[in-house]
Amino acid sequence: MKTEWLAKLHEWEQKAQKRQLRRAEASGASVILNGKRMLNLASNNYLGLADDRRLIEAGCEAMRVYGVGAGASRLVVGNHPLYERAEAALKQWKNAEAALIFNSGYTANIGVLTALIGRDDLVFSDELNHASLIDGIRLSKATCFRYRHNDIDQLESLLKQSPPAKRKWIVTDAVFSMDGDMAPLKELVELKRRYRAVLLVDEAHSGGVFGPNGEGLLHHFGLEKEEDVIAIGTFSKALGSFGAYVTGEPWLVEYLVNSARSLIFTTALPPAVLAANEAAIRIVQSEPERRERLHALSERFRAKLKRLGFDTGGSETPIVPVIVGPNDRAVAMSELLQEAGIAAVAIRPPTVPEGTARIRFSLTAAMTEEDVEMAVDRIALAGKQVGLI
Repeated sequence: MKTEWLAKLHEWEQKAQKRQLRRAEASGASVILNGKRMLNLASNNYLGLADDRRLIEAGCEAMRVYGVGAGASRLVVGNHPLYERAEAALKQWKNAEAALIFNSGYTANIGVLTALIGRDDLVFSDELNHASLIDGIRLSKATCFRYRHNDIDQLESLLKQSPPAKRKWIVTDAVFSMDGDMAPLKELVELKRRYRAVLLVDEAHSGGVFGPNGEGLLHHFGLEKEEDVIAIGTFSKALGSFGAYVTGEPWLVEYLVNSARSLIFTTALPPAVLAANEAAIRIVQSEPERRERLHALSERFRAKLKRLGFDTGGSETPIVPVIVGPNDRAVAMSELLQEAGIAAVAIRPPTVPEGTARIRFSLTAAMTEEDVEMAVDRIALAGKQVGLI
C-alpha cells in the first residue's frame, strides 16, 4: 500500500501538481513566506480585517473572561451566550428571521446539503462549484447533474428533461473562487421559479464584498427575500475571522439543529472566535469605504493586466486570475513572482480544469495604489520571462 501512495506522490511531482505546506505569517497587505516578506496577493482577507485591532481586542477579552475552548458541541454544553449575540448580529445584518453558525464553510456546506437534500432528489450543480459543495452533494446521495459553468441554457435543458415529481436543487457559488466571476443569480432565480426548484447559494467570496452593507451577492441583486433560496456564508474571508453561517426562516435553523451532522457532532467554536465574528459584522456594516477601496483597487489591477495582454478570464471581482495553461509554466511564474516579492500561488488541476493552470491574485483593502502599481510591473516582468506575454 505504501508503494502505491509513494508512486502517486511521484506522479503528482512529475505533473507539477504536488503541493506542499509553507510557513506563512500574514499581516495587513504583506506576508512573510518561508522567511521572506512579500506583498500578499494570495489571501482572501478582502477587507483587511484579519489583523484589525478591534477583532483582536474582542477575541482577547472573550478569552480572558471565558477561557480558550468551548468544552463541548453546541447541543451539549457548548452553546455559549456569545453564539446568541453573534447570531443576533447576523440576523440584523442580513435582515433575516434566523441565523445559525457552523464551524467552517466546509462543514456548513456539507451539513446543510446532507441535511436538506435526499437520495431521491435531483441536484443541478455548476461544474466549477467549490469542493465543499461537491462533497456535500456526493454525501447526500442525490442524483447530480453538472452543468457547464454559468450556462443557463444548458441548465434549463437539464431541468426540462427532469421528472416533474422529483424535488430539484440548483447549487452554485455566488463568486467563483478560482475565476473571480459571478453566478447569474437573477437568471438562476427565474429558473428556480419556473421549475419549482430550491436554489442554494454559497456566498463565501461575496459576503462582506457585495451588497448595500456587505451582505452578499443576493442582496446586491435584491434577491434576499426570494422564497426557496438558501444562503450560506463565511466569516473566514472578508470578515477576517473564522466560522460560517446560514440565514433564513426559523424552521430552517430548527431543522438544521436537529439534522446537520457537521453541527451536531463537532465541538463548538471558541468564545474568542465568536466575539471576533460579532465585531466583524459591526465593522462591515459601518465602514463601506473598505468595500469601495477594494473594488477600486481590483478594477485598476485587472484593467492594467488586461492591457498588458494577460488573460484574466471572466473576473469581475477582487479575485483576478491570470490563466497560464501548463502546470510547469504556472509554477515557474509563481516562483519568479515570489523571488520578486509577490506572494502569488500557482493553482493547478484538479482544483481547476486541465490546461487552465493559473496564478490567482486576490486584492485586499489593506493595499495601496502604489502596491498595485508595483505588483503589475513585477507580474509583467514574470509574464515575459515565462513567455506568457
